Amino acid sequence: MKKVELVFIPLPLIGHLVPTVELAKLLVDRDDRFSITLLIMKLPIGNSMVTNFLHSVFASVSGSIRFVNLPEPGSDSSNSDPSSSSRGPFVHNLIENQKPLVRDAVHQLVQSGESARLGGIVVDLTCTSMIDVANELGVPSYVFFTCSAALLALIFHLQTLKDHQGVDVTEFGDSDIELVVPGFVNSVPARVLPAAAVDKEGGGSTVFLDRPRRFRETKGILVNTFIELESHAINSFGNGTTPPVYPVGPLLNLKHDQNRELDVIRWLDDQPPSSVVFLCFGSLGAFNKGQIMEIANGLENSGFRFVWTLRGPPPIDDIASSDYTDFDEVLPKGFLNRTFRVGKIIGWAPQADILSHRAIGGFISHCRWNSILESIWYGVPIATWPMDAEQQLNAFQMVRELGIAIEIKLDNQKNVSDLVNAQEVESKIKSLMDNSSDIKRKGKEMREKCVQALMKGGSSNNYLQCLIEDMISNI
Repeated sequence: MKKVELVFIPLPLIGHLVPTVELAKLLVDRDDRFSITLLIMKLPIGNSMVTNFLHSVFASVSGSIRFVNLPEPGSDSSNSDPSSSSRGPFVHNLIENQKPLVRDAVHQLVQSGESARLGGIVVDLTCTSMIDVANELGVPSYVFFTCSAALLALIFHLQTLKDHQGVDVTEFGDSDIELVVPGFVNSVPARVLPAAAVDKEGGGSTVFLDRPRRFRETKGILVNTFIELESHAINSFGNGTTPPVYPVGPLLNLKHDQNRELDVIRWLDDQPPSSVVFLCFGSLGAFNKGQIMEIANGLENSGFRFVWTLRGPPPIDDIASSDYTDFDEVLPKGFLNRTFRVGKIIGWAPQADILSHRAIGGFISHCRWNSILESIWYGVPIATWPMDAEQQLNAFQMVRELGIAIEIKLDNQKNVSDLVNAQEVESKIKSLMDNSSDIKRKGKEMREKCVQALMKGGSSNNYLQCLIEDMISNI
């Protein structure tokens, strides 16, 4: 029996690592011919969430999966700010400086392999320069696209506009133009394009558009989605101009029973079904005090029970947002006393544990793709509040393309004076928590399709088998 070794090269950020580990687990569980090595690059700045996640999975994964922590590169890859709008160049420099370490690690793996042969290298969507390592070894490369198929369709389209029509896509940044994009039913407003796509001064657009060029060199693109959710986008790849696309999601970490003793979970246990609105804005999400005040007043005036993950700016030595030591510093006077019976304000939150709880009836989210997939899996409707990266495009897709979310915001424009006021927050919460809404009905239907996609005979299950057969054929 053929034994096949795969090397995964994820971006060491939590939103990329979690689905990558789930993909590795899925492959080795599905076919025992696979063994997988994940190469973990070291960031030049701390990320406590990544550290904690890796510690939690080291002891729990199959013996067919192993992790190799790479040393810190000798050259400086920290010449730009990873939390800035020009994050693309930072990541590009990081990956370039890691390439020699990755090359050495892969060579050692190949030389030490006794029975398994290297069948391919799977690179994160941001790690495309690692395709060079696969080319040097003469093995196929694959891209793991941890975002939506719609975003994949968009970046291929923008790259085509640039390379074949000479369009300067950075000019879309200050434009009211709407783009006709293969993969979308509706025209796409320029204001919901990812910030990196139109970042001219910081160099983000150059990096953004180079990625799809490298994607085209690979043998396949694995996407964390399912065709029933994004049929229009996935079907747009069938014209032969891109590598095969495999929608193998949703790839979610669903094992979270260990958190049953958390105070917030115990509080939720005492609440009626579908009565609580959950507000969570990701590991990087933090608001200024003015916006926090408006959210708090809107929450209180809505009358609904709530759980709010309220986090502050990151500390100097970490990427992730920090926990407040005293919530009273940023909340309206007396808010905690007035709402203590109906609400919980917490720092870090186990998002999946909370979303899966029967008491949760709505989710106000920053619309990172993993969060969207989790909300669909648990059948919890979303109100969109994008903050960064491609989140505004995700919000547009959920609200306008699919009709399974409510819009609070649809773009991430950072005009400080443009606060979402308390009245709007209150109104959107009431709409979100309306059990008779079409949003909830459509969400329940999509949840059923989501679960079925992973079952035997389901679409993602079938795509996974096609991927496995392709990878095995490389040996």
